[in-house]
Amino acid sequence: MNTAAFKVAVVGGGISGAVCASTLARNGVSVTLFESARGPGGRMSHRREKTEDGKELSFDHGAPFFSVSKPEVQSIVQEWESKGLVAEWKEEFGSFDFHTRKFNNIEQQVGLSKRFVGVPGMNSICKALCNESGVESKFSVGIGKAEWLDDEKLWSLTGVDGQNLGQFKGLVASDKNIVSSRVTEVTGQPPPLDFNLVPELSAKLQNLPVQPCFAVMLAFAEPLSSIPFKGLSFENSKVLSWAYCDSCKPNRTTTSERWVLHSTAEYAEGIISQMGMKKPSDATLNKVAEQLLQEFQSTGIHIPEPFFKRAHRWGSAFPGARVAPEEKCLWDRNKRVVICGDFCVSPNVEGAIESGLAAALRLKDSASCL
Repeated sequence: MNTAAFKVAVVGGGISGAVCASTLARNGVSVTLFESARGPGGRMSHRREKTEDGKELSFDHGAPFFSVSKPEVQSIVQEWESKGLVAEWKEEFGSFDFHTRKFNNIEQQVGLSKRFVGVPGMNSICKALCNESGVESKFSVGIGKAEWLDDEKLWSLTGVDGQNLGQFKGLVASDKNIVSSRVTEVTGQPPPLDFNLVPELSAKLQNLPVQPCFAVMLAFAEPLSSIPFKGLSFENSKVLSWAYCDSCKPNRTTTSERWVLHSTAEYAEGIISQMGMKKPSDATLNKVAEQLLQEFQSTGIHIPEPFFKRAHRWGSAFPGARVAPEEKCLWDRNKRVVICGDFCVSPNVEGAIESGLAAALRLKDSASCL
């Protein structure tokens, strides 16, 4: 059949959804991608901020970098590198132990993979994929309901504002919350996809454990020259898990030194247990930003006060389990719906890419059989 007549909706513009949409489009399938945020990226988002005096800043406040080991993903990353979408981040990384108060050079460990970053921001990859020929991307469009029309054998999508978004022969959901009651906790609305429509898929996602994280974006007037590494993991801290110099990445502006701190899951869970899953208040975010900065400063390194400081909550940043490590996605052949993301394979960028590729393969094969 003519695959162009096989219209597919992809819900979510993170790396998994973007890879799936691009792969389908390259195989002649007509794709419409819906993303509730203003732009693509998901946890590979690139955030722009403005100081009180009008200075513009930018941060990769989600995934700081990614590494790849699977041949099929390596070939894709090589293509992205040839197009100037990614570059290797060659700075040295280390760790700091709060008990011993010592730094360790993790670069001396054997078998470390290359670290890649999107350029000029982590979201550059998703932006390019969402703009490829054959992909129609619609941003700031959240899905309120995905309904299966049994007579027509089509999916009908409705926006959160009640707008009819069209009918599609296939549906890709790259968000684990599409059938999760967690959506109701945050928004007060039912999840977009009724789990009774795809009970076998929904059952695997209903109690999927997730680990939250707070990110704190900092900007300093001078380089933090007393820190011996540009990326740090922390041991024996209940507050901090990661710190990295975002402005040291390839093709970043260097008018100021910008760092991003990541909290531990334990710390984030403690804050969320007090405040709930609703959008955190400015007071809560300010408190989080100050506590993570204080922990960073308590390393004993000279870290001055930043001229910019802001926190962001990733409410379900990292999946705590894999729901489809062999299949790499969740697939209902009869209804032509596939759910993909890092929660299917492994909780990292490579896992999300693998899952997006697997989802595209399922729908491409389904289109060929009709």
